[in-house]
Amino acid sequence: MFSKILKIVLLFLIMCAASFADELFFQPDIIPILEKAGPNRPELEKVLLHYARLGDTLEYQAANFLISNMEGHCYVTYSLVDSAGAEFAFDSADYPNYDSLLKAWEVIEKEHPTLDFKKKELREDIENVKAEFLIDQIEYAFRGWREKPWAGDFSFGEFCEYILPYRGSNEPLENWRQYFWDKYAGIESLMADPADPIEAARIINKDVMTYFTFDPRYYYHPTDQGLSEMLANRLGRCEDMTNITIYAMRASGLAVTSDYTPYWANSGNNHAWNAIVTADGRVIPFMGAEANPGEYTLWNKLAKVYRKMYSKQPDNLIFQPRKQEKVPGWLAGKSYIDVTSDYVKTVDAAVDLEKAPPDSVDIAYICVFNDGQWKPIHWGRVENGDVTFARMGTDIAYLPAYYVNEDSLDPAGPPFILDDTGATITLESSSAPKIELSLISTTAKVQQVSTDGIDTVFFEPGKEYELFFWDNCWRSLGKLQASGQPLNFASVPSGRLYWLVAEGSNRDERIFTIEDGKQVWW
Repeated sequence: MFSKILKIVLLFLIMCAASFADELFFQPDIIPILEKAGPNRPELEKVLLHYARLGDTLEYQAANFLISNMEGHCYVTYSLVDSAGAEFAFDSADYPNYDSLLKAWEVIEKEHPTLDFKKKELREDIENVKAEFLIDQIEYAFRGWREKPWAGDFSFGEFCEYILPYRGSNEPLENWRQYFWDKYAGIESLMADPADPIEAARIINKDVMTYFTFDPRYYYHPTDQGLSEMLANRLGRCEDMTNITIYAMRASGLAVTSDYTPYWANSGNNHAWNAIVTADGRVIPFMGAEANPGEYTLWNKLAKVYRKMYSKQPDNLIFQPRKQEKVPGWLAGKSYIDVTSDYVKTVDAAVDLEKAPPDSVDIAYICVFNDGQWKPIHWGRVENGDVTFARMGTDIAYLPAYYVNEDSLDPAGPPFILDDTGATITLESSSAPKIELSLISTTAKVQQVSTDGIDTVFFEPGKEYELFFWDNCWRSLGKLQASGQPLNFASVPSGRLYWLVAEGSNRDERIFTIEDGKQVWW
């Protein structure tokens, strides 16, 4: 009996020793992630031990990079729900085109005014990713980096950020690398210069255009598609277009990113696109499945451009000491960097805040006007009533604000125009005289040349239009009915920011100032 117990004890000690020896391979920053993985921890450990035992230092470091930065990466699904949380069945693919979808959506909104897309399920990678999947991703990523003639000049750090990551956004995980590695094998034979990554990207993107394209119906399909769904549908929104392009190109060792602006600065909506990063530091934007590098133009003003990264970025707001815990929306992200200066001229916007922050607040936000609302696009720390917002796009109207409540912004001062010298032109003056405004449009239009010197108006006859000016909030100056002539509003405070809104509109009209009696759009 004693010998049997001794054997069990010895076996236990041997197992413990083996486990301890294996854990010696784990880097300190990986242990908290393994602990958070819960029941999935053995899958992550398999990956680390696999590469530790193989003895390839770079592959082991790559596995550590993926796992140590895995927290927060996930697959997110969305559903349409009412205020009580009840799910409403809706599939954008049920409609033959975008116009029919919009008409149906208007009816749905009238009948169910509280409906909105909300997160339904969140599947964290650390709790679900399997060892086989991760090892497959690492193996094929290294093949691309080591075997493709255009990839060898990238540093290991660049490889980790721009070639190695296994996902593009919050899509379901699929083994896309082998599919695209095989699909684009041998494209070197088609190239004039096999070492040119731009030429390789153009060849692949031209092919992607043959089986995938943009469809606005997918604005109403907020769950990011995985590869199998995209290949089946052959359609998607900007997020899907950038993702399928990332798959196709990273599988061949091309350093392709997804850059984005959360909000256009002179229009509604947002946008994401691809960029290829070269080993000599160039950043060349393009639109996957639509336009090649060197042939793509971003059509609206950029206040900020950010780049999706895989690794945690310690300079991001979420990692900074601050008084208030809550951070608005996407600014709470851990894995993005500011690349605005790669796209437009930027200046630091130094703002003297008119309104002192509450005691519980030490962060201010700079906002752009987008889809009828001021939306935060960057942040700065308040010091002695001042704040500096770094690297901002110029020739744009901004509003400084505080985020006091969980879902609302409190203006911290008047709106201003930021010019390309860094000067701010404040759009507020309590002593400015009142004027009469003659308005011809609710948004920027190309003015037709008139032989009689009379401006063309862009209003719908019979419809009412309401004029607002900004005074710590939008204040109405009254309504006028359109009749084919300019709308003339009297006794208007001058030197302000204005907004003319059509009756029943979705409030996507643009803000404007008045210069020499003309509307100037922002």
